[in-house]
Amino acid sequence: MAEGLRERKKRQTRQYISDVATGLFVERGFDAVTVAEIADAANVSVNTVYNYFPAKEDLFLDRSSGVVDRMARWVRGRREGESAAAAVLRELREEIEAVSPRVGLFPGYADFMRVIEDAPALRSRLWALAQEVQANLEQVLREETGAADDDELPHLMAGQIGWLHGTVIGVIGREMLKRREPAEVSREALALLDEMEGLLGERVLGYAVSGQD
Repeated sequence: MAEGLRERKKRQTRQYISDVATGLFVERGFDAVTVAEIADAANVSVNTVYNYFPAKEDLFLDRSSGVVDRMARWVRGRREGESAAAAVLRELREEIEAVSPRVGLFPGYADFMRVIEDAPALRSRLWALAQEVQANLEQVLREETGAADDDELPHLMAGQIGWLHGTVIGVIGREMLKRREPAEVSREALALLDEMEGLLGERVLGYAVSGQD
């Protein structure tokens, strides 16, 4: 369905407010900037800001919704005969090979991460998001395998698969904080991903294969 004019204007307003807020946070730090200052800089009311962003943290982490269900989407969309872990490995490799900003491979990532490092509220929100990512992945694994509610295997497998994603993203973030070239970090991350795959056992790599009962 085509986006209507009203929806497009709302999306553009939301994006503009987020961009203004991010610029202020990078310049001055998350805790030093108030919502009133963001509203003033964006030429909107404080109420308008809160209509789009219920909490101040949402202004900086406004793209987190795409991350929260990313691994779950990868597993749901896995290819015929592909396991859950193999799908996540493949998708991660494709993102890293493409030097994608979705995995932190862009020049301004260091500035973005420094804002988070200096703000306890943002670090706390990221921790909560990580728990949500894991819960979403576990739920999908339960659905895809038909596991019973008291079966702990989906929980254990979600932990192993989540380790892949979290570790690689964490290493990328650490190296990008050093203001290194994204392409260089990409090559190292790909090598790390190969090493990590070698550490996984056959049971993990063969779990939740698409097309198998």
